[in-house]
Amino acid sequence: MYRCLSPGAIGVKADLEEGLRLAKLGGFGGLEVGIGDIARRIDEQGQSAVLDLFREAEILPGAWGLPVDWRTPDESKFEADLEKLPRLAAAGAAIGCTRTATWFMSFSDERNYEENTEWHVRRFSPIARILADHGCSLGLEFLGPKTIYDGHHYEFVHDMNAALDLAGRIGPNVGLLLDCWHWYHAENTTGDIRKTSPDKIVYVHVNDAPAGRPKEEMKDSPRCLPGETGVIDITAFLQALQEIGYDGPVTPEPFSETLKNTDSQEEKVRITGASMKKIWRQAGLS
Repeated sequence: MYRCLSPGAIGVKADLEEGLRLAKLGGFGGLEVGIGDIARRIDEQGQSAVLDLFREAEILPGAWGLPVDWRTPDESKFEADLEKLPRLAAAGAAIGCTRTATWFMSFSDERNYEENTEWHVRRFSPIARILADHGCSLGLEFLGPKTIYDGHHYEFVHDMNAALDLAGRIGPNVGLLLDCWHWYHAENTTGDIRKTSPDKIVYVHVNDAPAGRPKEEMKDSPRCLPGETGVIDITAFLQALQEIGYDGPVTPEPFSETLKNTDSQEEKVRITGASMKKIWRQAGLS
């Protein structure tokens, strides 16, 4: 496992060069990338030039957000995005960045559970096949907080095991984007992690939960920096991932008030990087 920076997740705007510099500054080993930018750079400058940027910074390309609007009801828009995906997946593969991910809602007001399952399988299956053609994996992020799906007509997948079942119906290269926030809210356990094959954990997010608030009343944000409150047992979470042999990026996504109130981009990265180093030490990770 290695610590990975997603600039956007902590409110930082950065192009690739600046992102690499900031990742180094914060003690991160990886950087989440914009795959459209990577593909453009490869087209214009060549694969070697892009790889050299990462080598010189001593930073790994961690993952990229799924560049397909799979939620749209417009089939023509969905098909148009699918047509663009092979070039983007090939760009990811060219720099050794073969992990992409997206989240999905834990409810529907139109489709019951089985109908919604079938709809998600239909939408994600062609995406997964294209990604597989280029050696890429897709991570699906379930949303755990009860406040998200309460009050809607139909609940949908909102825990780790059901999400793994959904991924299994889509394709062999599909697994989870496992966020400790949603893992905590779903009341999943380290045992759930330990019984999961490491290839089914595609990407990992970390953060913490506010202290002194009942879990059932927490909304999806604000959250806290990893290890800030200790409400989420991040040490056990990371150790379980280490035990199963997960070797991918671990990225903070804190939606933190502390970071929102910090103006300096460099200071946001330093604060976040320090929190990641802290939880790494607590978990006994190298």
